[in-house]
Amino acid sequence: MADFKRGIKAGVAAAAVYLIISVILELSHLSPSGITLAAGLTIQLELTYPSFVIYSILVRIFRGIVFGAVFAALYSFLPGTGSVKKGMVLSAFLWILGAVQFIYITPGWPTSGGQTSTAGITVSLSSVGLALVSIIFALAFGALVGAIWNKLREKKVTEVRKGIAALLLGFALGVWMWVSGAVAFLINVVIRGGPLIGEPGPFWWGSILYVSVVFLGLPGWVLALVAWKKAKVDKSGLKLGVAGGVIMALTGVMLLPGALAIIGGVLSRHKPATEPSTAGIEQ
Repeated sequence: MADFKRGIKAGVAAAAVYLIISVILELSHLSPSGITLAAGLTIQLELTYPSFVIYSILVRIFRGIVFGAVFAALYSFLPGTGSVKKGMVLSAFLWILGAVQFIYITPGWPTSGGQTSTAGITVSLSSVGLALVSIIFALAFGALVGAIWNKLREKKVTEVRKGIAALLLGFALGVWMWVSGAVAFLINVVIRGGPLIGEPGPFWWGSILYVSVVFLGLPGWVLALVAWKKAKVDKSGLKLGVAGGVIMALTGVMLLPGALAIIGGVLSRHKPATEPSTAGIEQ
């Protein structure tokens, strides 16, 4: 399997370093409303809402975990001669993915402006200037993850079949995002008796997509799971992985796990050229 532990450590460390550096750089912008961090990172420091500060930090740490896991899953397939370049390539890929997701789920773009975040990468599309800034900081974050990855202890990794790590991660992220959507759906629609979609309006399309997570997300991650199990026993997970990934991607909200499932499914059709058909991680 992929060295997820190493990737997660690198992602969390990079998120912490990135957050500290951003705070230091933006201390001059201290105001009663809070400290605004570079690349759209904002932590409100109102003393009346200390829980929000903790929540903001945890969110960025979680995004670092996701970025590091994706980096580990795709490391062997990312172009570039070193970890830093591979990290920058992944950052660029996630930024583009986040931009596509933002445009897809945001009615009225570009006039509505705004931003979104994908696996530690902040995507700002409200203006050309903010877009360039977010791209630069995204590349810097990826480079930082790659640099920290180099400093961590390396493990020898073998796989049954290429793409198995991407399929596993696509399935895992898909489950997490589907559960979140299903719980919200259960509370708002089933328990409280609210409308399934709501009245047509500015956020109508977004509401449809979030509801689609409940109905399309389930078959999507189930197919990704079956594809991962097939790849695990040295069989191709191409058709099921791609099918599950496309279904998840159609929701827009689950674009990242969908993309990972598609990538994993495509890669799983090829058998490793030199590795034996046993999987494990050696110290």
